[in-house]
Amino acid sequence: MTFSDTDLDYLMTIVAEAAAQEIMPRFRNLGADDISEKTSAIDLVTEADLLAEKHITVALKAHFPGALIVGEEAYETNKSVVSALAHADLAFTIDPVDGTFNFAAGLPVFGTIVAVVAKGQTIASVIYDPVLGDTITAIRGAGAFLRRQAGQARRLSVAPAAPLSAMTGAISWGHMKEPDRSRIGGNLRKARMAFALNCSAYEYWMVASGKWHFIGHSTLMPWDHLAGVLVHQEAGGYTAKFDGTPYRPGETTGGIISAPDEHSWHIIRREIIGD
Repeated sequence: MTFSDTDLDYLMTIVAEAAAQEIMPRFRNLGADDISEKTSAIDLVTEADLLAEKHITVALKAHFPGALIVGEEAYETNKSVVSALAHADLAFTIDPVDGTFNFAAGLPVFGTIVAVVAKGQTIASVIYDPVLGDTITAIRGAGAFLRRQAGQARRLSVAPAAPLSAMTGAISWGHMKEPDRSRIGGNLRKARMAFALNCSAYEYWMVASGKWHFIGHSTLMPWDHLAGVLVHQEAGGYTAKFDGTPYRPGETTGGIISAPDEHSWHIIRREIIGD
């Protein structure tokens, strides 16, 4: 299936609407009853997550009847939807507030992520920054772009390859278990500078725009990564799971690394991830 520029415009519009109506009015205005823990004190859900996902879901169902909708929050009540991504004629994954811990803490490092999947292949992406109004988009085979709120757009390109000692990036070691947590956290000292944003939306923007050389994650929920992986690839980068295989819709295990090229990927895999 193709996904047209008109479809992409519609997707960007409803994502921005959800942010304006449900996310930003609640930013730094959440009460204690508006925040709940899911699996831990750093894995949260807020009223903004729930209502923004509902807004986007309703709009997608109206415009794309019959499409599979896989929202992060809806997944908690029906976990079978993730495996269906590999076969659906048309599907959308939604992370309404990626970086919920940051959002709940009042830190303006969060975003909305939507991926479009057809027959097991990600064909389009939208990553939206509700604070600045910037949008990152990609359509398979047509490049990745940063679109400013005022209408300017520029094509994204990954950073050139560099020695590990000159690389910057982020590996989300904070969610890992031991001994991986200590090993990878320690290995990051080999890079020039390492960050931890706890927000895939910003991390994929940083690596796809050439501000960072690499990012890596040990958990692979599709709403966190499908859109970003396409953006990174369309910006000229190389992404693969820790075992070297491609990342595909429906997969939730194995870890993932994004880097400027395959050689850089192997350096990060060997020197940072290790065994």
